[in-house]
Amino acid sequence: MKKLLVIEDDIAFSNTLSRRMGKYGFDCKVVNDERDILAVCSSFLPQYILLDMKLNTRSGLHFIEPLKALCPDSTLVLLTGFASIATAVEAVKLGADNYLTKPADTQVILQALMGTKSNTQLPETVMSPERLEWEHIQQVLKNNDGNISQTARQLNMHRRTLQRKLQKKPAQR
Repeated sequence: MKKLLVIEDDIAFSNTLSRRMGKYGFDCKVVNDERDILAVCSSFLPQYILLDMKLNTRSGLHFIEPLKALCPDSTLVLLTGFASIATAVEAVKLGADNYLTKPADTQVILQALMGTKSNTQLPETVMSPERLEWEHIQQVLKNNDGNISQTARQLNMHRRTLQRKLQKKPAQR
């Protein structure tokens, strides 16, 4: 049986995801507390890992390298509700095998875990100006190690305006 470790601080979502993946032949173990992630991973030794990007106090990015060190042959997929190109690139550089935005369809998650491609062709779309702006802000913020004031100065924007823009969920495309 395929072992899947679901690391998600939203208990309801993680339990639903675990049940759905169980229907596809996965033996699922759920971790909701980030303090237990590495201990559960080392005892369960999963072949597949679904990792939420935004945990209670830390970013899921901090756990990619230790998880891959414990299970180097596992497939790790990072799930996030606030996707950006900067975090996607960082996740892959740290060792994530795939990066998905929430809400992700069960079939899309399966394809990401199993490394298969979808037969459906998605229409090619151009990013909206709002999404493009959000992506640029995320990249500049990352380059400044999360320093809001320095990022605002580089973008020639008031700090409070930048904070308001960062609180808004970006347009999908």
